[in-house]
Amino acid sequence: MTSAPDTAAVNARRQGLTRWARALAPSREDYAHVGRTWRGDLIAGLTVGIVALPLALGFGISSGMGAEAGLITAIVAGALAAIFGGSPVQVSGPTGAMVVVLAPIVATQGVGSVAAVTLMAGGIVVAAGMLGLGRAVSVIPWPVIEGFTLGIAVIIFLQQVPQLTAAAAVSGHSANALVATAQALVAADPAYLVWSLAAVAIVAACMLLAPRVHRAIPGSLVGILVVTALSLVVPDPLRPIGELPNRLPAPALPASDGATLGSLVLPAVTVAALAAIESLLSARVAAGMADSGPYDPDRELVGQGIASLGSALFGGMLATGAIARTAVNVRSGGRSRLAAICHALVLLTVVLIAGGAVGAIPLAALAGVLMVTSIRMVHAGTLRAILRSTRSDAIAFVLTAIITVSFDLIVAVVIGVVVAGIVALRSLSRASAVHEEAIAGPAAPGDERIAILRFDGPLFFAAADRVYAEASARQDVSVVILRMSTLELVDATGARMLGDIVQTLERRGVTVLIKGVQPRHESLFRTVGVLASLRHHNHLFTDLPTAVAHARDHVRRERQSRTT
Repeated sequence: MTSAPDTAAVNARRQGLTRWARALAPSREDYAHVGRTWRGDLIAGLTVGIVALPLALGFGISSGMGAEAGLITAIVAGALAAIFGGSPVQVSGPTGAMVVVLAPIVATQGVGSVAAVTLMAGGIVVAAGMLGLGRAVSVIPWPVIEGFTLGIAVIIFLQQVPQLTAAAAVSGHSANALVATAQALVAADPAYLVWSLAAVAIVAACMLLAPRVHRAIPGSLVGILVVTALSLVVPDPLRPIGELPNRLPAPALPASDGATLGSLVLPAVTVAALAAIESLLSARVAAGMADSGPYDPDRELVGQGIASLGSALFGGMLATGAIARTAVNVRSGGRSRLAAICHALVLLTVVLIAGGAVGAIPLAALAGVLMVTSIRMVHAGTLRAILRSTRSDAIAFVLTAIITVSFDLIVAVVIGVVVAGIVALRSLSRASAVHEEAIAGPAAPGDERIAILRFDGPLFFAAADRVYAEASARQDVSVVILRMSTLELVDATGARMLGDIVQTLERRGVTVLIKGVQPRHESLFRTVGVLASLRHHNHLFTDLPTAVAHARDHVRRERQSRTT
């Protein structure tokens, strides 16, 4: 028979699970304000859809999967992330970071492997959200994020070079963007390069000048239309996107055997980590841009994972939150999920109605859009601010950017975080200090035999050896009072070091008194043995005057014993 307390505990757990599940699931509250925001949401959705079209096409081609995969990802993942995600204004789809990490997978494992990678990575991201790991992105320092962004921007720019040289159709290029760029330039067709550079120049000019005419004009789309029209009128060698389907494919699971899936586990984990980081960073920035309320990081991970799962079933690739499209959404008046859903419907309409016209767009025009986009990802003011901030932050920034371009994105983030962490620990350890205090009030005979040592700042493993050397070096004293009232963070290493100080001084015949142990530290001190190392339990005090009085009494008795 179940007791009443057990029943209450079971009910409490059930209620907690119910609240947890509801917090991660869509609800009517997500659309509570649509009645007053729907006009702005529809306009923003239309605007973002127009802006997202060339980006979806370009990122799909740059990943090696083709323009169709980019469109599918923007449509399917864009809608699912809007419904299930944790941000009301986030716009999701294919992004430069995903292109950078997926392109090597396509080059080494083949296009068919991406669907399996996307499915596994989507599941990992969902699991991360359900485990409450959404706040983990906060541990990544700002210089590392900016270095990561700079590296991605450089890679996206370099990935367009093969499209401009007509070398993209040639197999055998390296998966590394730097090497592939060099190979493409060596094999470049000069005549084709002139035409493609002209197309890039027209697109870039439109993207730069259109906003000056009117902020609402999508310069990238105007540039693509101009280049496409000229390409249809003027004979040229520029390669077009090619035929696109006029409908979404039927959903299907990817065909993979056990051996193939085993080789894709590590890439899936890498892609999942990158997708989670980029989506959470974008959602955090978006929350500061719009007055639509805070975002839920755990639900955002669940939503992005579901979006990638759906994308994989339809033949798309992994999606993440896209900060550029999200910013356009907010600036255009988007304040609810309806805007991102509308953006996906706009792209779906393009596929259903204008697939043939889109297929005529020259690849060089899309390369121009992505080149300008990559340049806009880097803000000169941000670079100057980081490089002029502190030496350690500048090193973390530069190192992250170089490793991102040269090796691997996740490795770059990990190394950047490690470097920033080491620097932070070093700075934090410098705040740990031991100061000798004079005894307050009138002096008494024997006070020169008493030392009061005040511990300031955090006391942890990085500072333990230095603090031990400073505190245990006191000579020619009979009593040492260790003052703990201003001590901040203490870890097990720091507590163990305090015990070593007490034991070292006591072995020299110095009596150690401890004053002002804070309640939050007392349990650790008892567990590690700091208090047990004292000669007597009466050597623990709560106030300094009592400890000083005890120390003076001890010195007086010591003198008396020497004279008798």
